[in-house]
Amino acid sequence: MAFEFATASQWRSILFLTLTCLVLFLPGFFTIPPIDRDEVRFAQATKQMVESGDFVDIRFQDDVRYKKPVGIYWMQAAALKTVSALGVPRAQVRIWVYRLPSLIGAIGAVLLTYWTALAFVTRQGAVLAALMMASCVLLGVEARLAKTDAMLLLTVTAAMGAMARVYLSWQRGEDPAHPSWGPPAVFWTALAVGILLKGPLILMFVGLAMAGLAILDRSAAWFWRMRPVWGLMWTLVLVLPWFVLIFLRAGDTFFADSVGGDMLSKLGAQESHGAPPGIYLLLFWITFWPGAPLAGMAAPAVWRARREPGAQFLLAWLIPSWIVFEAVLTKLPHYVLPLYPAIAILTVGALERRVLSRSPWLLRGAAWWFAIPAFGAVLVIVGAIKAIHQPVFPAWPLFAVAMVFGLIAWWLFEDSRAERSLLNAVIAAALMAAGTYGVVLPRLTTVFPSQEVARALRNVTCVGPKAAAAGFHEPSLVFMTDTSTLLTDGSGAADFLRQGSCRFALVEQRSERAFVQRAEAIGLRYNAPVRVEGYNISQGKAVSIAIFRSEGTE
Repeated sequence: MAFEFATASQWRSILFLTLTCLVLFLPGFFTIPPIDRDEVRFAQATKQMVESGDFVDIRFQDDVRYKKPVGIYWMQAAALKTVSALGVPRAQVRIWVYRLPSLIGAIGAVLLTYWTALAFVTRQGAVLAALMMASCVLLGVEARLAKTDAMLLLTVTAAMGAMARVYLSWQRGEDPAHPSWGPPAVFWTALAVGILLKGPLILMFVGLAMAGLAILDRSAAWFWRMRPVWGLMWTLVLVLPWFVLIFLRAGDTFFADSVGGDMLSKLGAQESHGAPPGIYLLLFWITFWPGAPLAGMAAPAVWRARREPGAQFLLAWLIPSWIVFEAVLTKLPHYVLPLYPAIAILTVGALERRVLSRSPWLLRGAAWWFAIPAFGAVLVIVGAIKAIHQPVFPAWPLFAVAMVFGLIAWWLFEDSRAERSLLNAVIAAALMAAGTYGVVLPRLTTVFPSQEVARALRNVTCVGPKAAAAGFHEPSLVFMTDTSTLLTDGSGAADFLRQGSCRFALVEQRSERAFVQRAEAIGLRYNAPVRVEGYNISQGKAVSIAIFRSEGTE
């Protein structure tokens, strides 16, 4: 069997997982345009860091952006510097460059899931757990976005994998004369990087797991094997320099904005993202597909084994943080992503023991392997027809074959050979990713109007074009045009156009009346506009952007 060959050794397993990740994550990675808003805000702030040479402060145009620490910006800046040094033209406006840390983080998280799982299951089981992570819908999305979440997943998985090795060694009664420095070094370094990425969030995952284990065991003696004194000093060495520098630069503004303005505000319904408790459990059946059906079948056996050391550790990783996220009013699907490796390993543990539930209503969940490709394909095709009035026929064969593999996964399912179904479902996931991300999304030009506007500005013949935008202020427009792009209203766009040649006013239809009235009042002469029609996915409404030029500009 090909799977047995691919997992016959450690290096084969790692190579197999890496190649599988590339197959799953690369479709659309280079071709999907910048997606508003968070992705582009991160990318634009990084772009300005490189432009200014200031790698301490974080800004979007002239406004400070202090919601997250500096870690992801440094990683994206390193990617931009490297790609630019390799001679890639216009690297600073290619969004895939800023996505590279997310791709690396996603692949690294999959490999670290494999490494973590080796402490609990066999090598083949560890590969299956890693495949669940690689193919899950949520990680496929985050691998393609220039944000913090894929990298945060990597750091949390590394920290929990290191902690698991120390905890399980203590549970087995092992007391080596010279305990290894390896797991503590991984743990404290991952903690430091996680803090630089997303502040104290990683401390919640680790701290709640430790607290849960201490309560269940009535002891936390094992934690001393993590070398906490040396480890804490090492963590401070890594994180304190930037925090000191940003405090010297901005005072307590960063801490007020990141902790008070961003983190604590999530206790309420921040940015209209509020939802009731239980929403993550509902979303799980989609976001963790194709592993979700097996996870449901494994749940009863996992609960029965909850006091076994391995299951106890993984449940301590999973349950307390999940409860916190369900309780917090602000909810976004990616918040629970760092908990998914624990679910994958628990599921494989039950699969290897052949104790998956035989409950008829849980067994019916195997149909989900076929249902998601079927419903997903219909939704994607209907969405494309609505957006661009085209049925995107090139994606149809990929979706059809994905449904075939999903159907095979469903029909072949037996609790004694569940891995066969999972492997077929992973192939279905890869085909769905190729069709959705590789074929359909890059063709949806109308939902990426900033790309069309930027293309129009690149085709002008004058030197050093400058632009002002009225009514359409999405971050992608600034990223794809220029950091100096002025975000104003219709009147301001007319005043801007009057100030010289090689100037362009990007005026959304709702602001055109104010632009024309001001132009008449100041005697502005301008050329007939080029118009870009599109759809603003951030606001959920159609947009029509007129590109006015100062007279004489081509």
